[in-house]
Amino acid sequence: MARAAGVSKATASRALQRPDMVAEATRLRVREAADRLGFQPNAAARALTTGRTGLIGLIVPTLANPFFAPLVIGAQQAAEETESHLLIAVSEYDAEREAALADRLSEQADGLIMVTPVGTDAALRERFRRRPLVLVDRQVGRLPAVVADTVGGLTALLDHLLTQGHRDIAYVSGPAGSWSDEQRRAALTARASDAGARIHVLGPLPPTFDAGIEASGALPGAVTAVLAYNSYLTLGLLHGLHVAGRRVPDDISLAAADDLSTLGATTPPVTALDVPLHEVGALAVTRLHDLVTGQRRTVTSRLPAAPVLRASTAPPRSPGLPRVQR
Repeated sequence: MARAAGVSKATASRALQRPDMVAEATRLRVREAADRLGFQPNAAARALTTGRTGLIGLIVPTLANPFFAPLVIGAQQAAEETESHLLIAVSEYDAEREAALADRLSEQADGLIMVTPVGTDAALRERFRRRPLVLVDRQVGRLPAVVADTVGGLTALLDHLLTQGHRDIAYVSGPAGSWSDEQRRAALTARASDAGARIHVLGPLPPTFDAGIEASGALPGAVTAVLAYNSYLTLGLLHGLHVAGRRVPDDISLAAADDLSTLGATTPPVTALDVPLHEVGALAVTRLHDLVTGQRRTVTSRLPAAPVLRASTAPPRSPGLPRVQR
């Protein structure tokens, strides 16, 4: 293959294993020769010579929730661009399982991406000391992290509800141990207090349809609007409110902290946050690749989540008065 490309064996090896060390024209010539000859680098041999396997460990809390699918797709596409491969594991929001999976993947992968990890700060710092690590939707000091700014997006949704006149607003929160959920609760409570309003927190709750149904029956009577941790809780709330004869948004407004396509097709379509999950997954792989190749930058990258306003939010109805038709 080196002869076909007109380069030395050492140059051909570097072009395939360390493309950053050769000129672009040389890299392309070697890659073209390899493709023409059907040559595929031996991963085991590459690991022996470079100390890298080309494998990336990706730990997600669940695959049952389609929220994580765009993130995995974005990570996969970014991995392909760096000629890496993903090893995907599911932690089910369990700290012990998460730690065991991380230990196992660390034996094979060049580094780890942990999505919404529930382990302690100390455990994550220690893992970073032993293996390149990027966190997603979790921030621990100066550890590398990629965060979708759902806190900022939810605060913008709260401002939207406040502008409409809502003053008693429920936040149906997510699973216990969720760093993102803790940040959201604190930000919403502080913002509502500044505006002379009140946040009623329900939870922590599993982020499921059934939990949303149960939450719909536990909403305080004064509440005129609800913000939910995720789409599944929102769909459960929408169903539970409908069964109870409470109309959205005539009797109560409803909004979600993420925007599965289902929410745009409900009756009414639900106000939600557009979270850039594909970009989050891709950027996490890029950050990990930087670490593996020696660029040990400790930085948190924040990607904005934008509100998408739909028909499920409206000004609260005055007691005893019908809502004016819009």
